[in-house]
Amino acid sequence: MRDILPADKARRERVLSVIRDRYLAHGFDEIETPVVEEYDRLHAGIGGDNEKLSYNILRRGLDADAIREAADDPAALSDLGLRYDLTVPLARFYASNRGQLPGVFRAIQIGPVWRAERPQKGRYRQFVQCDIDIMGDDSSRAEAELMVATLDATDALGLDGATVRINDRRALDWMLDVFGFAAEERPGVLITIDKLDKIGAEGVTAELRERAVWQGTSTGPVDAFQAFLQRPQTLEHHPFGERQIRKALPDGAPDEVVSHLVRIGEAVAAARASGPEAAEVEVPLLFDPFLVRGMGYYTGTIFELAHPSVSYSLGGGGRYDGMIGRFLGQQVPAVGFSLGFERLVDLVTAEPDAAAPSIVLVHDADVPVAELVAHKSSLIAGGARVRLERRTKNLKALLERSAADGYTAFATVSSGAGELELKPLA
Repeated sequence: MRDILPADKARRERVLSVIRDRYLAHGFDEIETPVVEEYDRLHAGIGGDNEKLSYNILRRGLDADAIREAADDPAALSDLGLRYDLTVPLARFYASNRGQLPGVFRAIQIGPVWRAERPQKGRYRQFVQCDIDIMGDDSSRAEAELMVATLDATDALGLDGATVRINDRRALDWMLDVFGFAAEERPGVLITIDKLDKIGAEGVTAELRERAVWQGTSTGPVDAFQAFLQRPQTLEHHPFGERQIRKALPDGAPDEVVSHLVRIGEAVAAARASGPEAAEVEVPLLFDPFLVRGMGYYTGTIFELAHPSVSYSLGGGGRYDGMIGRFLGQQVPAVGFSLGFERLVDLVTAEPDAAAPSIVLVHDADVPVAELVAHKSSLIAGGARVRLERRTKNLKALLERSAADGYTAFATVSSGAGELELKPLA
């Protein structure tokens, strides 16, 4: 967890304002949910490993004896917890407020979440998530809207060249079935497959083989998986579409899944192009048959945002059609895309708005307060941001600090001075 200094805070807010502006332009509405949710909801088995990283809140009124008695029962110790993502709270929000929401609801949710992570570069225990979600639409239109809005936001931030890696949990499950992995094996197998980009194909197959031997299961599925990874492949490039998808999967991929992915690509292509050239535009999507994403609530399409400047993802999401039904008692289709704001903000160079001047008034010690406030109020009325600073012996250091804080101009104020002379800050 970190303190955010003024200059960094201003930069973060500028990035957030761009993201918020683009999402609003795409028809999403911003909501807010509490940072605290019920313990049972946060530990309902849908948050994957994040449930193990949640911060729980001790029940009120427990004395030392009661705490000792309940030491081995987290649910007895805690009835509330800090949210570890924004998706679980959103599902509860929708179930609680559905009567006041449109049939297809497009939500923006931006706020802090907490996980008991091991801190490292780009990974914190408190961090901001920027989510957009669509509830009530089970068609490919929902995924396409999310991807177009997200790519629009990254373009507006100056991160040209962003792409979306996409897969479908149904395709993954079908592929593991083709290889011969039993249903009860698959959650553990997917955890290992998710390491492909870290330990490579040899490392993954070795770990899967070791796992099969340790569990006493057949290594036949591992052999089939390894043979698929080592199959001969041509280096020809295919744009995102049915050919690219089927070429990346074993023969006989489910038509329903492939068609859903193709329709997403067609919609994104149409949105990213204009006029008759739409069909000729290359879609910024890449089918990745081994994209897993670890959250247990994903039921269909899954995706991650990639940028050529970094090796890690800048966000991700997927379809979670089964989650809202847990709270509502009625199934509602839902899909969401979350930007990893802490990683994103480090890549973005968001400059202050040049149309709104930021001015430092450097005044002598003997200037009357009323005179200072009058000068300041006059500039503010004209649309400027103004800070008062008493002149110091080291004026250069004062101005450098002001420039670092985002101020663009300064003026010196002496007692009885008339009109101020504004000078630019380097």
